[in-house]
Amino acid sequence: MSRGSPRMAGAAVRPLMRLAVGLLVLAAVVGCGKKDKDIDPPAELVPFKAKLEVQRAWSVNAGGGEPVMRLALVPAVAADRVYVAGHNGDVQSLLVASGKPLWRTDTKVDLAAGPGVGAGLVAVGTADGDVIGLDATSGKLRWRVRIPGEVLAAPVIAESGVHVRTVDGRIYTLALADGKRVWDDEQGVPRLSLRGTATPTLAGDILLVPYDNGRVLAYSPHQGDILWDASVNPPSGKTELARLNDIDGPVTVDGKEVFVAGFQGRVAMLAIDSGQVWWSRDFSASGGPAVDAEQLYATNAAGGVVALRRRDGAPVWEQTAFAHRQVTGPAVVGAAVVVADFEGYVHWLDAATGAVIGRGEAGDRIRHAPVVAGGVVMVQDDGGTVTAFRSRGSR
Repeated sequence: MSRGSPRMAGAAVRPLMRLAVGLLVLAAVVGCGKKDKDIDPPAELVPFKAKLEVQRAWSVNAGGGEPVMRLALVPAVAADRVYVAGHNGDVQSLLVASGKPLWRTDTKVDLAAGPGVGAGLVAVGTADGDVIGLDATSGKLRWRVRIPGEVLAAPVIAESGVHVRTVDGRIYTLALADGKRVWDDEQGVPRLSLRGTATPTLAGDILLVPYDNGRVLAYSPHQGDILWDASVNPPSGKTELARLNDIDGPVTVDGKEVFVAGFQGRVAMLAIDSGQVWWSRDFSASGGPAVDAEQLYATNAAGGVVALRRRDGAPVWEQTAFAHRQVTGPAVVGAAVVVADFEGYVHWLDAATGAVIGRGEAGDRIRHAPVVAGGVVMVQDDGGTVTAFRSRGSR
């Protein structure tokens, strides 16, 4: 671990080379492993009895349709405001309730991740390693710095600093005032890895960071000391493809419990003070989990939405109506679970039974879990549009 010290150029390049090679191998395997006729088609949406009336509350063009390569542009909420960023460089502040614009800033770079918001600051990142800090009230530029590595996860901001993950397996903490590096740490990147990076999660005085090697590390956010290191998703299998074990979705923290789900691995509950695994189940996740008082919800790699009993991971229900629709991770809103899919549809499920009870349409593919604030459900699609929905019981 280093604190404010520069890295050697070669050390920065080698993990990226491994990642690039891994992506090419994965693409080749996926492209050649099956003939077109053998690939499972996405499930067709079927009629259902709506129990929720879903209405579009507002929408805004965040700016710039996204390229095919996955980006991490997701709305971020602080109090009554939502902050959105577009691939073309625009960052905006809006009112959650109405979508009323408050300010817009053109960063003049192609954005890949963010925004993150906290401590009066909004931060975004680029594929070239630029991290930009804006004033949360006015949108004025505070600072701009460059770190080694591609930023594909929204920065996390608190009084301890701006915490940024890069695809080469590093976590950086930058000073709020000027963006200078405070500390950083590195975990090895497997030779074959999915494209994407899990956003860190801050829980009080603990910074939780999932990595592509199937581990979750807990750091002291101010000093960067490692508090614990848990192996949640150990690799298995004889081939590099079979040993893929990324944790690409953020962990979810509720009280003293940490919930995590990984690709080709496990969904698990950890103790926040020690990292001890209280329970785990075999699972291949798409995105991070969501929880309420009784249950954990996750989306599996085949597009099934699953509910598990929170205290021990026992299965409760599985909704398979969205098979192979590249469904996002879930979010909880009231007594419903919300997911979105590759055609821009947003689906409300009954949290108790998994039944489909409502549906809205955003327009383009949605890659990231919906964001919920004040009963409003927000999604950002690949076309750069942020759409907000409200729902109520149907008559």
